[in-house]
Amino acid sequence: MKYSNLLLATFLSSCLLSGCSSPTETASDDPYFIGDEDKGGLILGTGFQSYVIAEDLGRARHLAVRENGDIYVNLREANDQGGIAALRDTDGDGRADEIEYFSDFGGTGMAFYDGNLYASNDSTVFRYSFIGDNLLPENAEAPDTIVSGLPVQTSHAAKSFTFDDKGYLYVNIGAPSNACQEQDRTKGSPAMDPCPLLERHGGVWRFDASKIGQTQMEDGYRYSTGIRNAVALQFNPLDGHVYAVQHGRDMLNGLFPDMYTTEESVEQPAEEMFRLSDGADFGWPYCYFDGAQNKRLTAPEYGGDKQSSDRCEGTVAPIATFEAHMAPNDLLFYTGDQFPESYKGTALIAFHGSWNRAPLGQKGYFVAMQPFENGDPSGEYQILADGFAGVDKIEAPSDAKHRPTGLALAPDGTVIISDSVTGKIWRVFYKEDNTMASK
Repeated sequence: MKYSNLLLATFLSSCLLSGCSSPTETASDDPYFIGDEDKGGLILGTGFQSYVIAEDLGRARHLAVRENGDIYVNLREANDQGGIAALRDTDGDGRADEIEYFSDFGGTGMAFYDGNLYASNDSTVFRYSFIGDNLLPENAEAPDTIVSGLPVQTSHAAKSFTFDDKGYLYVNIGAPSNACQEQDRTKGSPAMDPCPLLERHGGVWRFDASKIGQTQMEDGYRYSTGIRNAVALQFNPLDGHVYAVQHGRDMLNGLFPDMYTTEESVEQPAEEMFRLSDGADFGWPYCYFDGAQNKRLTAPEYGGDKQSSDRCEGTVAPIATFEAHMAPNDLLFYTGDQFPESYKGTALIAFHGSWNRAPLGQKGYFVAMQPFENGDPSGEYQILADGFAGVDKIEAPSDAKHRPTGLALAPDGTVIISDSVTGKIWRVFYKEDNTMASK
């Protein structure tokens, strides 16, 4: 990697002149590890720095980093130049000074697997391949179609995905519904029971990661169900499991005002983190998770009374929960070495931010770190990066100047974050220098 070579050269030069002490000492003068004076507008934990890699790319969603350090960003909608932005640092300072675009679609999912770049729009998963160190893929205009015919929908349309270490591709297919009513989000409309949406939606489907020309109905395997929408979906190489963080349901008060207060509707249900397994059912739409009672309850559409859990028997409990309506949009297990050792194996979650917590304040708009111990979440989450919104009080998502959406681990252990408002990209790194630590 070009920046690794730069670091090595700097270190060796220092050894020759003054004797070797530690890589940490030499890194302070390396332009790659010099943060922006204002940390790119972010508020970071002690010892962390950041800088802006690129900005104004378009409505950035998920992103991925190639082994050589090149960064690829999937845009929600293609602009005049394309739907995927390719970023390269040519002078070793970590910032993108070469930006190219390709593809004629926009979407969300993006990841590297077996040296190839995979990207999704709302109905299809594509694969791009590269020749040598070229920034743009060789099949930029005609990518391989891995999976097509995924359901197109107006809500929860994003087809995020991840890969395991056994050759499988896992794709989120969100439910185009709040709670599977006949008339969605309509007071008094009855629930469909059983919910027919679960036949093709509301879960994670598994495919062959390398096979071209697959469809959901012929080749897809419903791996886990009862998941309303899991834009945050990630394989954890440390334990071999796929994890998801769900967007929970809305409108408890709006649909059932005699049962739920406005405040209860704001604070429920909790956003749930799942460890997926073959055949697991996580309860949607029949159940929701009440954070105050710390248990899953039967949804009011299915006869729930705020206490009963009869429709939830046999569902798999979440391994962690978070405040309601924070919109977890990406998940990353930190396996690098650049951050402090305490971050190894933790889960980083990009909370895109809420829209439906009025009259209370909106929440999210930050990147959190959920500690793990012995393979399970341990303790409360901590905020790794905040300040994306750029305002103290958020009345509506449109108030936010930036919203964190995608997370990616660079080969050197730094973390890359994308913004869905303007397409700003940050690099976050750790620097053991108290004079530069956040206050």
